[in-house]
Amino acid sequence: MQTLVEQNPLTFVDRRGTGEARTGAPERRQFKATPDASRPEVAEFAEAVDAYKARHHRRFITFDELFAVMTELGYHK
Repeated sequence: MQTLVEQNPLTFVDRRGTGEARTGAPERRQFKATPDASRPEVAEFAEAVDAYKARHHRRFITFDELFAVMTELGYHK
């Protein structure tokens, strides 16, 4: 009787790479600003959130993390 390993040998496919490594295109982010954004601070904020998500390997962030990005940009109450 053959074991499961002998019956169906599979090769391992590593799918944990970045979006660019897998598809040839940059990984899609949620906060990407529109190209025609009329306010430069909105584009700066979107880029900061995208950079945070890429740096911490996060697809979604919490409100605490979003506030941390805002304070990195100089926001204070």
